[in-house]
Amino acid sequence: MVDYTGIPNLLQPDPNVAAAGQPTVEQIKNAARTGLQRIINLRPASEGPGYDESSVAQSLGLEYYCIPIAGPQDLNNDAVRQLDGLLGMSPTPQTLVHCATGNRVGALMALRAAWLNSEPIDAAISVGRSWGLTKLEPVVRHLLEST
Repeated sequence: MVDYTGIPNLLQPDPNVAAAGQPTVEQIKNAARTGLQRIINLRPASEGPGYDESSVAQSLGLEYYCIPIAGPQDLNNDAVRQLDGLLGMSPTPQTLVHCATGNRVGALMALRAAWLNSEPIDAAISVGRSWGLTKLEPVVRHLLEST
């Protein structure tokens, strides 16, 4: 089991995929030593954590992807499909999906549940919450009600 000790706002609704806030270099190293295989970063370059996360991940042999979600304007079908494609791999590698707090992870997971998995709005919001959706919930609800 991957050791995610200390990573903020960690949630793991799926045994192979965890959602969280921004990990430190040491937390990534620890997780990699214990089985982490892939990082999906939802933070744009303008929100850098103070180190080159891509280089750290690659130096540890981890797959690294970035789907930049700077704000509500980036919560769109393309981002949802990109995340879905990465999470839809079989078997799913041990994956950490993160942003600054986990809120954007939850937002994309809620949209994925509704748009790609045909979940009703309230069920999709519940899925999003289980993945970290908080402050973006009104935006996500509006997007779901508008489609």
